[in-house]
Amino acid sequence: MVLGMLGVGALGVVAGSRIQRGVDAALRPLTSRDPTGLSALLPGGDNFQIYTVTDGYPAADPSTYRLRVDGRVAAPLQLSIADLQAMPATTLVKDFQCVTGWRVPAVHWQGVTVADLLERAGVQPSGSALRFESFDGTYTESLTLDQARRPDVIVAYSMLGGPVSRAHGGPVRLYVAPMYGYKSCKWLSRITVTDQVEPGYWETVGNYDVNAWVGGSNGRDDPATS
Repeated sequence: MVLGMLGVGALGVVAGSRIQRGVDAALRPLTSRDPTGLSALLPGGDNFQIYTVTDGYPAADPSTYRLRVDGRVAAPLQLSIADLQAMPATTLVKDFQCVTGWRVPAVHWQGVTVADLLERAGVQPSGSALRFESFDGTYTESLTLDQARRPDVIVAYSMLGGPVSRAHGGPVRLYVAPMYGYKSCKWLSRITVTDQVEPGYWETVGNYDVNAWVGGSNGRDDPATS
């Protein structure tokens, strides 16, 4: 049955938030553990293809969710969604580009820049990179401090006109606009300031490029223009 669903996904991604919610509820039990992520490719909503590398979509209660910011910082943070929403908001309308070739143009995002979080936490002189962790217990990613401080790198609590859904990596996810989607860590739980870049999940398992600039790291795609 999962193979049948993968066939449907290969023919085209189903669009629409209502269909997405149905897929999220009905097909999540079919997702099997697969370190390649291929068996977890299911038809998603809003022209996205939904990937996960664990047993389905992890869940966190938005009312008790906390984002940790720690490591080489002066003042570690534990932020609720309300805390994030109380900070200056950044709104972006940018493409989401997958390294495998598909793109969703002009996605609406809203959240807090990682730069603002780092300023509040106070990065110590020994800090030079960031490690991002997912509460799926498996996925990690990384950025240098210079990359993370770009104005188009945000911790997003809203996308597509509403809260980030469970399937899309909510309640809070990372969005790195100028890089391929594997950098935009879903189900974000922790940001740790480190003294060096620590390659993330796909850089380790799949030998993906650590610097995942769109148009520069797979030798095929043109840079996103919106």
